[in-house]
Amino acid sequence: MRNRTRTTVCAAVLTALLAAACPPFAGAAGRDDRAAATGERASGAVPEPAREAAGEPGIPPLTDGLGRVLTLRGWNVEDKAHRGDAALSAVTERHFRDLAAHGFGFARLLVFWDDLEPERGRYSETYLRKIERVLGWARKHRVRVVIDAHQDVFGPAFGHRGVPEWATRTDGLPFTPRPGDWFSEYFEPAVQRAFTHLYEDEDLRRAQAAMWRVLAARFADHPAVLGYDLINEPMGELRPGEDLPAAARRIEAEQLTPMYRRLARAVRAVDRDAWLFVEPTPIVGEGVPTGLGRVDDPKVVYAPHFYDTAMEAGADYDPAAGWIEAYEKAVVQYPKRYRVPVVVGEWGPLNNALPHMGLFYRDALASLNRYASGWAGYVWCYGGGYCALDAEGRFRTNKGATAAPYAPAVAGAVRAEAHGPETYRVTYTARPGVTELSLPPSPRGWRVAVEGRARPSRAEVPAGERAARVTVRAVPGATVTVRVGPR
Repeated sequence: MRNRTRTTVCAAVLTALLAAACPPFAGAAGRDDRAAATGERASGAVPEPAREAAGEPGIPPLTDGLGRVLTLRGWNVEDKAHRGDAALSAVTERHFRDLAAHGFGFARLLVFWDDLEPERGRYSETYLRKIERVLGWARKHRVRVVIDAHQDVFGPAFGHRGVPEWATRTDGLPFTPRPGDWFSEYFEPAVQRAFTHLYEDEDLRRAQAAMWRVLAARFADHPAVLGYDLINEPMGELRPGEDLPAAARRIEAEQLTPMYRRLARAVRAVDRDAWLFVEPTPIVGEGVPTGLGRVDDPKVVYAPHFYDTAMEAGADYDPAAGWIEAYEKAVVQYPKRYRVPVVVGEWGPLNNALPHMGLFYRDALASLNRYASGWAGYVWCYGGGYCALDAEGRFRTNKGATAAPYAPAVAGAVRAEAHGPETYRVTYTARPGVTELSLPPSPRGWRVAVEGRARPSRAEVPAGERAARVTVRAVPGATVTVRVGPR
């Protein structure tokens, strides 16, 4: 959703629309004293058997083709500024080399339908080759990629990127650009009507499905591709007198769910293995449970975004407001009901240097670790705004908190996990395969200790400027605990 050149979000509009239906969530959650004392924060994930024994459906993990439990840690990679022959020119190998160097193994790559199919029925081979080149860099640096069909305010008909102009129908309704308040453009009548036509017009349905068949057929066998995010932050048309939460749930139930089912069938015609990422409307960020229904496919991922309206409008983090707790309570309902993994596709504030933002990163990461198989921060670039890094490639204030030790892949059933800024612990029942640890650059280096019938590839990692990978091999059936901490 984020636009680095136009960053003010329409807080007043959203606040007014949500106020009556979404009262603030009261009270912040308590903290674990032991975790606070040791610097290690429990993930909060109840082991799966304990969930089932208590009668509570759990959230299943993301897995790879070997059955290993995956954890994705990474960032969005984008080029919104260039299009046509210059599309993706701002994305370079440096992006993926630096992602890997900091210990990240995941990228959500933004692509645009208007670049892929600038004229109806004519797909750009040049653009497909550009995507292929970017995926080649990802493969080289061992970064898994989700290809995101991105849109902001529908597309170029409204001065943004996404759905091509030839697929934009407004019925002559008005549109007023709001350069300083871009998110409010979603509530312009012409934009809302364009979404309705995309969801309801049979020829546009076929065109969107055809676009996805082209993308998925081209990259079905690419080793860097983990999956496809079918549309970024979909919105829709409010009915007269309808409040925003009710509209969001109706749009999700009646328009997004059928769309995702159509697009899933289109992808599966050419790619049987990739994960399919489905998003609710952005209103989930206000603690509103989604109205999405089941998407009948064995490899669906629920992929909400994690943005707070007040913080997007420039406010500092207020832990007493309970926003993170409200978001988590709402967002886990869908994956528990439909038994699908969660990967948060975008998150991270614009004003990351405000006084309470260090606390925000601590609380946000602890929350994400409780229920999500992964996340992609917004955005991996070099400079100001939302960029993770400055022009010299150093983490900007507080954003370095995202680089911590973790296990990108666990060969076994995970029983317990705990995350800290400089610590990590996982206990699992081993299955055949190799468990992988990712350890970010550290001035002291790392120590890896293993309990159980298992052996790490190395017990100590020296200080360095690049992330290190450690593998653990275990006897199948053994209970294994792996602990990572500073030397």
